[in-house]
Amino acid sequence: MLKPIIRTLPETKLIGQKKITSFAKDETLALWKSFAPRIKEIKNKVNADTYAVDIYPETSFFHQFDPKRTFEKWAAIAVRDYGQIPEGLETLVIPKGVYAVFNYKGRPSDAMATFQYIYGDWLPNSKYEMDDRPYFALMGDQYKGEHTESEETFWIPIRPK
Repeated sequence: MLKPIIRTLPETKLIGQKKITSFAKDETLALWKSFAPRIKEIKNKVNADTYAVDIYPETSFFHQFDPKRTFEKWAAIAVRDYGQIPEGLETLVIPKGVYAVFNYKGRPSDAMATFQYIYGDWLPNSKYEMDDRPYFALMGDQYKGEHTESEETFWIPIRPK
């Protein structure tokens, strides 16, 4: 199946919006519908790539998976600095760290099998464990929403076992 690229991400500053949600009460679409029109207000963007960030309360979140447990979900964009923050938007810093980066092609709604592979097969059988930093999906110019040819990368925070 998929083999990740292991990369070190530098500290990354984001501006965006967040919601407290769960897998059972997925509010991803509402979050992005609220944030997407506001991207044009952000003046100091690094590029046009968007970040779908999940911050889980602890690394054991997936060990005893409960779809009703809540976590923080962000819709965001990278910025050079926090000099101009549009009213109603918030800041988030993704700290420098090592990530397993998986390339994904297909509909986002069909990604569950990929996540099951990453967390249920690849991660337990690798020399890594999940680290306590934000997970994110990076959506660049090849991201086409619910299209079968859509592409994005999944960034899983890792550390040596």
